[in-house]
Amino acid sequence: MALKVLIAGGGIGGLTAACCLRKAGHAVEVFEQAPELAEIGAGIQLSANAMHVLNDLGLGMAIADLAVQPAAYVFRLHDSGEEIGRFALAGEHRRLNGAPYCQLHRADLHDLLAAKLRELKGVVHLRSRVVSYEDDTDGVRLRLSDDSNFRGDLLIGADGVKSVVRRQLAGPDNALYTGDAAWRLTIPTEELPDGFMDEVMSVWMGPGRHVVCYYLRGGSLLNFVGLVETDELSEESWTSKFAWEHLKGDFAGWHPDIQTIIDKADKNNCFRWSLYYRPPIENWSSQHVTMLGDAVHATLPYLAQGAAMAIEDAAVLARALNLRETVADALQLYQRNRIGRTSRIVQGSDQNRTLFHMRDQNKLRRAFANRNEGAARNAWLYSYNPLTVQLS
Repeated sequence: MALKVLIAGGGIGGLTAACCLRKAGHAVEVFEQAPELAEIGAGIQLSANAMHVLNDLGLGMAIADLAVQPAAYVFRLHDSGEEIGRFALAGEHRRLNGAPYCQLHRADLHDLLAAKLRELKGVVHLRSRVVSYEDDTDGVRLRLSDDSNFRGDLLIGADGVKSVVRRQLAGPDNALYTGDAAWRLTIPTEELPDGFMDEVMSVWMGPGRHVVCYYLRGGSLLNFVGLVETDELSEESWTSKFAWEHLKGDFAGWHPDIQTIIDKADKNNCFRWSLYYRPPIENWSSQHVTMLGDAVHATLPYLAQGAAMAIEDAAVLARALNLRETVADALQLYQRNRIGRTSRIVQGSDQNRTLFHMRDQNKLRRAFANRNEGAARNAWLYSYNPLTVQLS
């Protein structure tokens, strides 16, 4: 059945869903409140489970041109730099999981998806803020802030952690501050010493905080994300700036490589946002409305799977719509096959937060000595293919 699908939100999840649905033959209209299609933030990580979908959309080669495929995932102690864990990525990840592990700038991926949607003749409405919807027996009516209305067979809430669709469908999200805040910044590699850091995914772990570093744009940028436990609230926004002096203080005593990155940062462009936990919900859908990505299963950034989950959602939803005769049945098939996996990823991310922030370094060493992080992730996380996984 060919449907008219309305999508609230023009971020990575919304655009991926729009492309998957257009490719499947559905009419698509995306409603984005911003004046232009653009992405904020910095790095994004796409393991094989997400790359299967992007490859299927014909974006694999373009992503490869813009991305870095890291050689390994490396875990280090915060002060000495001692390596206490490692597993292979690059060719090994592709061999085991059938697609590459790519690290790229969020804006680059967003631009590729927007261009693909234009190629597929999808419709995008800018300056279009969704305020409510009506779900009835014949479909769904979407209302915007200017009182204009749009009618469709299905509405997808891809409108992020502050989702309007989720609030109407499932009630208040009851977000709770986790006690963590996330710093982000990027450094041109030309400003760093030659051979400064290997082309790997580096996780530096210390008491009550950790740092993730990796390269973007063919190695021309170094992405830095620093997660810190703090009682000092900042906005829940990737565009919220915070004083460089706080960043420097948060990582006092850390390894000289971390100090070099912080010292090279643009002191007027250090961003920090507070992280909130949103309890999972048991039902994502009504008769003609559903959700994907952060709107329904926002996760903490400790497993690098937030965007990947939204991309997976998009592909599984498109498949479900082609496997059932009614929208309502398709939405139940979709959520039934996504709730377990997304819940496991959210829980795994929470567990990594506890692991990475251990106060006792000897206990941290033992924890890594007793686990095979690569084998565990390859067994269930990276090996998942949303294009072929059985739906039941």
